[in-house]
Amino acid sequence: CGPGHGIRIGSLGKQNTRACVANITVKNAVIKHSDNGVRIKTWQGGSGSVSSISFENIRMDTVRNPIIIDQYYCLSKSCLNQTSAVYVSDVSYTGIRGTYDVRSPPIHLACSDSVPCTNITLSEVELLPAQGDSISDPFCWNAYGATETLTIPPVSCLSEGLPQSIIDIDSDKCYRGS
Repeated sequence: CGPGHGIRIGSLGKQNTRACVANITVKNAVIKHSDNGVRIKTWQGGSGSVSSISFENIRMDTVRNPIIIDQYYCLSKSCLNQTSAVYVSDVSYTGIRGTYDVRSPPIHLACSDSVPCTNITLSEVELLPAQGDSISDPFCWNAYGATETLTIPPVSCLSEGLPQSIIDIDSDKCYRGS
């Protein structure tokens, strides 16, 4: 697909709504000359969860943001920081390869201060700049997970384990009717 906005889950949680998304697999796709590659997009103030998401065997061709999680989505600069967010967990990126537009980091994991993203895994990720030879560093904020293989670029910004704040989150609310 492309040009355009790539493949995204969201936007979720707009105007403090609850979102419940689970068990999605996206695989065997080519994304060309797009603003985004594979993206999870949530608004601050929402609730619920996005979990068990798998992106597999995705080819990027000059994509500005190949891998992106954004829990801070806002259409203007005036959005206030809120303490609730849609919980993003158990997201895997496997076999994501290709080139990116160097205006943005190839991997951008911007997770909520109060509801961090957890269990984010990357395996067989190889993203190189479409032009030039300087590889951009990934960006991570409050993102927890691991790289299962060497990645290009190296993703050393993921935090290990689980944050204390997550222990108090009941992500099953989406599936128990409460």
